[in-house]
Order: sequence, then structure tokens, then C-alpha cells
Amino acid sequence: MFQSLSEMCPPKPKWTVDDMPDLAGKVVIVTGGNTGIGFVTCKYLLIHGATVYMLCRSPEKAQEAIGKLKEATGGKEARFVPCDLADLPSVKRCVEEFTHKENKLDILFNSAGVMFTPMEQVTKQNFDMQFGTNLVGHAYLTMLLLPTLLATAHSTPGGKVRVINTSSDGHSLFSPKEGINYDLIRDSPARRKVATTTMYGMSKWGNVVLSKELARRYGEKGIISHALNPGHLRTDLQRHVGGLSAKIGDMLLFDPDPLGATTQLYAGTSPQAAEVNGHYYIPWAREGVAKKNTDDPALGKKLWEWLEAEFKKY
Repeated sequence: MFQSLSEMCPPKPKWTVDDMPDLAGKVVIVTGGNTGIGFVTCKYLLIHGATVYMLCRSPEKAQEAIGKLKEATGGKEARFVPCDLADLPSVKRCVEEFTHKENKLDILFNSAGVMFTPMEQVTKQNFDMQFGTNLVGHAYLTMLLLPTLLATAHSTPGGKVRVINTSSDGHSLFSPKEGINYDLIRDSPARRKVATTTMYGMSKWGNVVLSKELARRYGEKGIISHALNPGHLRTDLQRHVGGLSAKIGDMLLFDPDPLGATTQLYAGTSPQAAEVNGHYYIPWAREGVAKKNTDDPALGKKLWEWLEAEFKKY
């Protein structure tokens, strides 16, 4: 209970974007980098010298965001690779394009997301839109990039790369007891009867579990994998929330720049976060505790193997 309140009303950060290290020579991917905390994340990565690849669906929105970033950073320019996380072949094409351009990847920010989408919305592969975008698409992206991440870790001084999954306190508030009900992932009459909040909670629970399982499987090979709650932020993530809930909620939200990116930039760039693995961070840039069952290795193994089986189809 105390942590939940602390996540909603966090204390002043002890670590800020000004504490980020020099990232010259680092290659970074940010999903959803055209808007919200993804945009802010790109901004501070560029300011600190990283080569930044912005992944999103729309070339027009990407170019608009790249122009704004150029103005905000004194001329530094992000690079764009199209990627629709709600369409697995699009994710595969994205990785093929990226690996044609780059032979290394130091940090992967799985930052994009959707929240409380209408239940009639599904991905191209008929997954629930939230589960498919927030978890399945990012998991596929991560697994396809594993060879590049592992090769980079092997050739990098210090031998470490990072994968950062943006979750939410919704992973604890809205997920069912078992974390994921696998019978509800694809569209069905049963799924249509479930609250959209439940599907959101399942997707964000999966983000945490995937991070911990990645750390278990690849930590000894140099992959540092963390999940986080970025905070309650004023972004277009709330576009499906309306009425009184939206008005009340807006009063409790923080502006995304710079606070919205602080926690994931800490997880992704700070020396402190490179000394641990499989952790869960809360606003602003603090160690937190995820829902207890996210640490269950059996649940992590089940999710990983389910994802692997799905991805063999593509």
C-alpha cells in the first residue's frame, strides 16, 4: 500500500537526467519515440551523445518528432525505422532494416504502449490490442535483436548491454491472480466480456515477468534487463479514458519532461543500474518491488516458452 501511494506521489528525485553519463558511441533503440515519454527519452539520449533510433508506425509523425528533437537538442537528429508493434511481420522487417544499418545495439528501450483500448481492437495477428502491442510486439522485437545485443555485449568494454521494459503499477493493480489468463489473449467471446483494464494489467505484468526471465536466461552473457513504472504522466496514453475519470486523473498527472523519462533513463544508462539485474524501478529512479508472483521462475518460463512458440509461426 505504501509503495502504491509513493508511486502516485513520488518524492523529489535524487537522480536526474543531468546525471546521465556520456553516451557517445552508444547505439540506442526507443520504441514509441515520437511521442510521450519515448520522445522525452530520445531527447535526453541525444543530448548526451547517443545514436538514437526511433521506432514507430507513422513516417509522418516520426519526421515531425525528429524535427522537434532537432530543435530541442541543438541540431542532433534521431533516426527512424518504421515498426508496427501490432503486426509481427512489421516488427521483423524493422529488425532487418535496423541490423542492415547497424551491427551493434547498446540499449533497447521498449517504451511504446497503449492503455484501456476498446475491446473490439485487436492486432493483425488477432491478439488483444493491449497485450499484443505492449507485450507480444516488444517481446518479438527483443528476441529478434538478441543476437545483436549479445554480440555487442561480447565486444563492449564492461561486457554489458541493457533491455528496459516500460511497465506500470497497473501490472499489480489490474492483473488477475495468475498474472496472465492465456485463454483471453486472442479475440473471443470470452475476451470481449473482460474489462479492458484487466487486459492492460496482464500486458504490464508480462512486461515485468519478461524482464526478469530475460535477466535469468541471459544475465551471465551480459544482458542487463529491468522493468519500471515511469509514473503517472500526462501523455496521449490516456486518450481512451474519458468523462469524469479523465478530468480527475489529469489533476494527478505529471508532465513527461523531464520526469517521465527519468526512471527509464536511470534504468537504461546509470552505472548503478548496471550492477544489478532483473529489477523493478518506480518514480523517480528508485528501487521498487513488483507484484510478488512476477519473481516466480515457473511463470517466467511459461511466458517465455509461450512467446517462442507463437513466434515460430512468423
